[in-house]
Amino acid sequence: MTLQFGMFGAGFWARYQLAGWAETGLTQPVAICDPNRAKAEVLAERYAIPHVYTDPADLLAQGGLDFVDIVTPPETHAAMVLAAAGRGLTLICQKPMGMTIDECELMVDACRKAGVRMFVNENFRWQAPLRAVKERLDSGAIGTPFRALIEFRNSFPVFDNQPFLKTLEQFIITDVGSHTLDCARFMFGEADSLYATTARIHTDIRGEDVATIMMQMNGVTVICELSFATRREYDRFPETYVQIEGDKGFLEVAPDYWIRETTALGTLSSRHVPPHYDWVDARYEVAHASVVPCQTHLARAIAGEIEGETTGLDNLKTMRLVYGAYESAATNTLLGKDRLQPAGW
Repeated sequence: MTLQFGMFGAGFWARYQLAGWAETGLTQPVAICDPNRAKAEVLAERYAIPHVYTDPADLLAQGGLDFVDIVTPPETHAAMVLAAAGRGLTLICQKPMGMTIDECELMVDACRKAGVRMFVNENFRWQAPLRAVKERLDSGAIGTPFRALIEFRNSFPVFDNQPFLKTLEQFIITDVGSHTLDCARFMFGEADSLYATTARIHTDIRGEDVATIMMQMNGVTVICELSFATRREYDRFPETYVQIEGDKGFLEVAPDYWIRETTALGTLSSRHVPPHYDWVDARYEVAHASVVPCQTHLARAIAGEIEGETTGLDNLKTMRLVYGAYESAATNTLLGKDRLQPAGW
C-alpha cells in the first residue's frame, strides 16, 4: 500500500522531507501548499506532485489523503494541526511542536479528542551513530550509566540557509534543544529535575545561541551542551557527540561518526557512517540522512504496522523539557518532577 499525503510548506526543509519520503518507497505526495506558489511549484515539478495550493483549506478539502506533513514555520503549527485534526486527518508536525507548552498541550489534546493520530518528525534520534550508541548502552556492556554528556557545539553558519532563525526570541533550545532533549529521553528516560543557563554570543540575533541544560534522568546526571558559537577544528559539520559513563565502562560518540566503547576488556572502535544520498547537502550529512529511517518509521506507524516512537503525546514530554529549560534559565530555578512530569503520565 502506498500512502498518499499532502505537504504544508515549501521552504528549506521541505525539499529534504520530500526526498526522504521518496526514498522510503512507501508514500506518494499528491498535494503541496505554500503561500509562495512559485516555491511550491518548483517542488511539485521535481517530485511529480499533481496539486499545488496557496490556501491550506483547499489542500485539506481535497480528500483522498492518508496523512498530511506539516513543514511550516513553528508559529503556524498549532493552526495547521487543529485544522487537520478537524478534518480527521492523521498528521505529522515538524519540530518544535509549538511556540509554548500550553500551545503544545492544546494541539495534542485536540488530536486526542478528534481521534486523530499525531506524530512529530523528530529525526535526530534516527542518526546512525546515535542509534548505534543506544544499542550498545542497552546491551549493558558499560554497566549501569551514571553520567552523560550530549553535545551539539559548533560554529556552523546555520543562519546562511535559515536567516529567519536570527529573528527568534527563543532560538537554540527550540531549534536544536528539541532534538537534543529528545535524544536524552530516548537514551535515558524521563527527567526528574532540570536546571538550565543560556547566553547570546552572536550580536546580530535576538535569541540565545548557547545553552547548558543539566537533568537527573532515572539516576543518570545528563548534561546537554548547545552552542552555535563554539569554534573547534573538527566541527566542520553539525554533529551530535555523546559521552556516557557507566560503572563498568565508557561509551563515546566521537567526531566523524566513531563510537568507542571502553571496558575492562579494552577499547572497541566502530564507525557508523550515515547512508549516502545524492540529494543530501554534505554540510548536513548526518541530519539529512537520518530523515529516511525516521520517515520510514513514521510511514509504517501510519500504516498501522508499528506503534511509532515520536507520537504527539511522547513529544509533548520533550517540549516540557524545552520550555522548562527556558523557565529555569529565566528564573535561575531548579525545576522538579512536578513541573516536568505532570500527573497522568
